[in-house]
Amino acid sequence: MKVVLDHYPVASIMDIKISPGLFAPGPWGRKLLRIEGEEVSLDDIEHRILRPIWRDARLHYAVNCASVGCPNLQRDAFTAANTETLLDRGAREYVNSGRGVVGAGTNLYASSIYKWFREDFDDSETGVLAHLRRYAAPDLARALEGRRDISAYQYDWKLNDARPGS
Repeated sequence: MKVVLDHYPVASIMDIKISPGLFAPGPWGRKLLRIEGEEVSLDDIEHRILRPIWRDARLHYAVNCASVGCPNLQRDAFTAANTETLLDRGAREYVNSGRGVVGAGTNLYASSIYKWFREDFDDSETGVLAHLRRYAAPDLARALEGRRDISAYQYDWKLNDARPGS
């Protein structure tokens, strides 16, 4: 949040071009924090620390990039006592939000998160669909019945902003 607030107003987190390198959009590659004496980036935290340690696809519902396409931030801080509950809640909320997956007629549209991080969902579209079914509410579960593929992936990079007109 601090990165977004430090650069606000922006239309998208992708407009915060502080990562090193010519083809490094967004703020994820810049070393912004020091943890136990080591400078780390947001990418480091997600891909070098959290994902390898937890090895749980639900982690994607706990990490937020401030865009409309992201899962919601949970209202409660994660603790040892509530982590499982919050990860499950985040999964259910996102999968059923219309940002996670949408069935429209014979088409099924899913968040690009499921494409970008397919390896975390059993490294297959079948794995993604099984994950979606696990957390789907009844209406979505019916739309997922018998599905063997996802028609397209989409993601909205606009800033998840509370100001009027956004």
